[in-house]
Order: sequence, then C-alpha cells, then structure tokens
Amino acid sequence: MSVPENYIPILIQAAVSIGFVIVTIISSSLLGPKVKGKVKEEVFESGYKSVGDARTPFSVKYFLTAILFVLFDIEIVFFYPYAVNFKHFGVEGFMAIVTFVAIFFIAFFYVLKRGALDWDK
Repeated sequence: MSVPENYIPILIQAAVSIGFVIVTIISSSLLGPKVKGKVKEEVFESGYKSVGDARTPFSVKYFLTAILFVLFDIEIVFFYPYAVNFKHFGVEGFMAIVTFVAIFFIAFFYVLKRGALDWDK
C-alpha cells in the first residue's frame, strides 16, 4: 500500500527540477546578449552560410548512415538488462548474449561488405 509520505522525495525532486528549469530560462533571458543587427539576424547553420534552395536533395548515404547508427545504437541498449542481471542469467544468459553479439557482428560486417559506410562511392 502506498502512503503519501513515500511520495515526498519524488515531489521534492520534481519541484527542484522544475525550479531549475524556470530559473535557467529566466536568467538566460536576462543575462543573454541583446545585440540586434543584420549579421546577427542572418541565417546560420553548422558553420556554413545558407546558399541556394532549402529543398536541395541530400545523398542517400547520409540517410543510410543515420539509420544504421540508430539501429546499432538501439541494439546496444539491449545490453543494459544483461549487465544489470548477469549473475541471475547464468550460463544460459551468457550464451544468449554471445549469440546476440554474434548476430550484431554479422550484421555489422554485412554493412561493411556492402559498402554502406563508404562515403567515396
């Protein structure tokens, strides 16, 4: 059964985090620079000046690399439950994670073999 006193630390943490966000937003607007001008209001992104149309197509390699990064990054997240409970899983869990890593490396070498990470092609 939950008692209201058990929620006090959670409420304190929520109040501190919300307070931090509010103080940060207010202080940044008060202390931040307020210089306006032609150069300041010019569009600027990633260190390059904007040239041409915003609809310029990107290379498929860019999107393929981004998708592969997300896929492999999500697969790495599955290591966390094993790392937390590795003693509980025993040998059977160890063999399951070895199988998972083997499949992971097979997929990675397949991607390398196909040249998906080669920017020169």
